[in-house]
Amino acid sequence: MQEQSEYALSHEERLATAPVYAAVDIGSNTVHLVVAHCFEDRVEILADELELVRIGESVNATGAISPQKRDQTIATLQKYQAQAEHYAASSVFVVATEAIRRASNSAEFLAAIREATGLVVHIIGGDVEAALTFYGATDELSQHSWPPVDIAVADLGGGSMELVIAHQLQIVWSTSLPIGSGWLHDRYLPSDPPIPQEVATAQKFLLDYFQKIPVQTSPAALIFVGGSANTLLYLARYSLGVSQTETRLSYEDVVRCEEILRVLPADEVARRYPIDPQRARILPAGAFIIRMLMERLHLKEIYVSAHGIREGVLLARVRYGEQWLTQLQESAIHAGEHG
Repeated sequence: MQEQSEYALSHEERLATAPVYAAVDIGSNTVHLVVAHCFEDRVEILADELELVRIGESVNATGAISPQKRDQTIATLQKYQAQAEHYAASSVFVVATEAIRRASNSAEFLAAIREATGLVVHIIGGDVEAALTFYGATDELSQHSWPPVDIAVADLGGGSMELVIAHQLQIVWSTSLPIGSGWLHDRYLPSDPPIPQEVATAQKFLLDYFQKIPVQTSPAALIFVGGSANTLLYLARYSLGVSQTETRLSYEDVVRCEEILRVLPADEVARRYPIDPQRARILPAGAFIIRMLMERLHLKEIYVSAHGIREGVLLARVRYGEQWLTQLQESAIHAGEHG
């Protein structure tokens, strides 16, 4: 008991000296906040919230972020600022990804956010996004002495998917693919539920697309992050009887979930399980992408992590200091030169 008490005291002392930061990821589907005590080797989360804004929906339709999506994003960020203040976060770091990269009015969007909230939003490239996602997704894994030698991380968002392969937890290859659950839904799977012809067309597209990815070896393990993977795990737990503590999905689990999503309309999926109706609407597309990437990499199961780019931002800030983003961008350039 004495040893346990001393450990608890030591842990509290470490918490007292660890900075509290907040990170927000403005993605194609969601605007997601994490507030945490931050250490060089891990983060201890105090708050984790997301809003399904679907900025990518308007970008896919018109090429621009709509006033409605802009206002919804600003309202969400203002709510997150209050959360960060509640936990006495000393800084709030905001990054934006694929949909904002593609939007024709991204500069105006960022200016409106800064005027309304004072927050500076950094639009990051796919290589930096991939690195940050890898840091966040492997945070817990790196605490163990037995991580697989070769491991992959896939971050499936609404408008893009980042894929990273690492050897002994060091990134050796990465790519950013301009496909995501919202993107695939909007272009190939508009019906609810998807009709067979749409499914066949989407699967042919993904099969052809994934065959062109220059992956040299199949990793021993693949960690999926992002809303689609986490919602699919939730669906498997509540529809297939997968354990509530399980963080793996077998290939058969993914296929069975996909069968449910092909039969039931989104409102019925949302009512039965329950899942956010907007998420249920785009989940079939996410399931298709996950299954077909598993087939491309010859994997029988995946791991699902709730951590990702936000935790990666916090870890990078602690490790690299105020120039964390510049350092990551330079590393991405050097990797490209030698890749």
